[in-house]
Amino acid sequence: MLPITGYADRWSVRSGDAINFMIAVKAGGRYSARIARVICGDPNPKGPGYREIPVKWDLEGQHDGIEQSIAKGSWVDVSALALPAGPIAFAATVWPTLLAAGRQAVLNWAGASGALTLGVGKAGAFARLVVGETTFEVETGIALTERAWHDIACLFDPVTGSLAIAQVPRKIRLDRDERATKTLGAPRTALAGMWAVAIAAERAGQGAVHHFNGKIERPRITDGSNGLDDVIAAQGSGAAAQAIAEWDFSIGIPTDIATDIGPSRAHGVCINLPTRAMTGSRWTGGVTHRWTEQPKLWGAIHFHDDDIGDSGWQPSLTFTVPEDWKSGVYALHLEKDGARDNIVFYVRARIPGSQAKVAFLAPTFSYTVYSQYQKKGRQALITERSLAWGALAQAPDGHPEYGVSPYNFHSDGSGVVMSTMRRPLIDKRVNQIHLVDPSDYGSGLYWISADSAITDLLTRKGIDFEVITDHDVHAEGVDLLSKYSVVLTGQHPEYHTHETLDALGAYIGNGGRFMYLGGNGFYWKVVPHATGTWAFELRRAEGGIRLWETLPGESYHAFDGSYGGLWRRLGRPPQALVGVGFSTQGEYMGFPYTFLDGILDPRVAFMREGIEDLARPGAKLGERGFMGGGAAGHELDRADTRLGTPHHAIIIGRAVLTDPTYQPVNEERYDHTWPAPREEIIRSDLTFFETPNGGAVFSVGSMNFIGALPVDGYNNVAALLVTNIVRRFADSTPFQAPKASTA
Repeated sequence: MLPITGYADRWSVRSGDAINFMIAVKAGGRYSARIARVICGDPNPKGPGYREIPVKWDLEGQHDGIEQSIAKGSWVDVSALALPAGPIAFAATVWPTLLAAGRQAVLNWAGASGALTLGVGKAGAFARLVVGETTFEVETGIALTERAWHDIACLFDPVTGSLAIAQVPRKIRLDRDERATKTLGAPRTALAGMWAVAIAAERAGQGAVHHFNGKIERPRITDGSNGLDDVIAAQGSGAAAQAIAEWDFSIGIPTDIATDIGPSRAHGVCINLPTRAMTGSRWTGGVTHRWTEQPKLWGAIHFHDDDIGDSGWQPSLTFTVPEDWKSGVYALHLEKDGARDNIVFYVRARIPGSQAKVAFLAPTFSYTVYSQYQKKGRQALITERSLAWGALAQAPDGHPEYGVSPYNFHSDGSGVVMSTMRRPLIDKRVNQIHLVDPSDYGSGLYWISADSAITDLLTRKGIDFEVITDHDVHAEGVDLLSKYSVVLTGQHPEYHTHETLDALGAYIGNGGRFMYLGGNGFYWKVVPHATGTWAFELRRAEGGIRLWETLPGESYHAFDGSYGGLWRRLGRPPQALVGVGFSTQGEYMGFPYTFLDGILDPRVAFMREGIEDLARPGAKLGERGFMGGGAAGHELDRADTRLGTPHHAIIIGRAVLTDPTYQPVNEERYDHTWPAPREEIIRSDLTFFETPNGGAVFSVGSMNFIGALPVDGYNNVAALLVTNIVRRFADSTPFQAPKASTA
């Protein structure tokens, strides 16, 4: 673990409201804390340089720290269940995915004087009985097939003094018989009493160990008086059995509650966000693919030993944000014995729009989804440069203890569906780089440090602004956006809920002015946890650039039952919102734009003010940049009227990329090749259009564009163009759309 790190309980806070920080100090001890308003998060000494303004804070100084860790692995916690003194049977239907991990618990009942566990391992299903200080284990000795359904059961009979285990596959293999039953002598001591149950793990103190990897369906505890054969047969047939407890995972799918339909009503709580709405043993494909239509077919939960939900750390620093703090990007800086970290948060105006009519919309949904994106070798790659620049030298691949992101795979090879902000997001910091830039002078930025180029530009140009976040827009809708004359996005606003898209669409339609200053935006759908936007679920259905895909029958979100995937596939392509949409991706290299004839259109005359000789057809902009060496690069968006770009839109500039690493994204392909010239798809369009009620939209459609803004102290053509647009968009004078043609 890092020597010192932490997380906040929210991304943004209004002045006058409280915020909590959870901080972990390795081995404990004293640490220092201070807060600053961040002007520029880029540590590159050849670039604009890291800049901040310290703020007066009552808690600044030394504090006592404690060590806090993350208990990874998902499971179901059943706090209490009473068992009778007679024969006890455990049963479950399992779909194991990582048998190489060793012994993994499926169902466990444990108390002060003993425990009984049903599980699976490399050599098949096993049962473990602990009585006092003695452990008894029996194993079938025949390995289960991974990613295939099996019924497993165990029976402890204190009357006969036996412990038995059985396994039966749902689908018989022709090359190997997986059916097996084994029995072992055991003590004649009953395990009666009120003890606790764990599903998909084994209890250890207040936590759990031996986490199961894979799906579990219908875990149950029954009276075993009729023998193990009866128990395993009832599990396989789905027949009703005289259960003491039976957890039906098809009930309450959008929640964290595991419902016991047995007489005990020993309901459990899902820990660490296991994936629900997963196909069970009875789902066969075909007609039904939406779990809300027949929930019983989705009675399985997929558990992973590296799931993380709420880390549950104790608050270390809690304070009310002073009323006089200006809205902006802030960082809590932590230090202990030379080790540093910072936790970014956003301060909002107490009354939205009271400090400024320009708003920077921080893409905190995307920050959350991308957090802890482990790329092999990344920390080693950036360490030397980070240290030389005085930047944070940390990356998720160097600290897997903080989990993974939906851009990774779980340890069992399944895609990561859940993301959470209730853990240290060690790659979402300021004064941090993310790669060694391919250009000689480049910064190699993503995320928060990259987005500070926008707020730095506004600050240097004397344009007052407030900061709001995706989380705020999701909660407050168009009413929040309506407080601003113009709203600017960050580099990569990729992930959105239907609530945020509804709010943005209404804002633009009501006459708001919107500047999309990134690339690959408004692309994937996410759904928040039922209790709030601290966690998101992502189902990567159908097409799109992705590292994994949802399996058949698992494309509908558990949290709300809605279909997942690309907003384009869901009937809301980015072009219909901001005029451009994702079309090509390549290496992190930037290239220039060329102004087109559209820059001379009288409707965009305001863009050329002061740069008339530079902003003309055929002239270049963004030839240099601190992200990849130029303004057009990495992930690019283009206009397309078929997908919703308004017919009256003006394309003032374009970059057509010839670099061979840039290829069409998946959803643009109808064959194994792109059947048209490169300029039709491998491009970025600088696009402007007016909207109803006097509004307007300007979109750059490139992830690397904002890296060109700081060149020459923010006095280059790209920066001056953006400045002109912000100022005109902030002007209340209505935009006039072109008159409709009668021809």
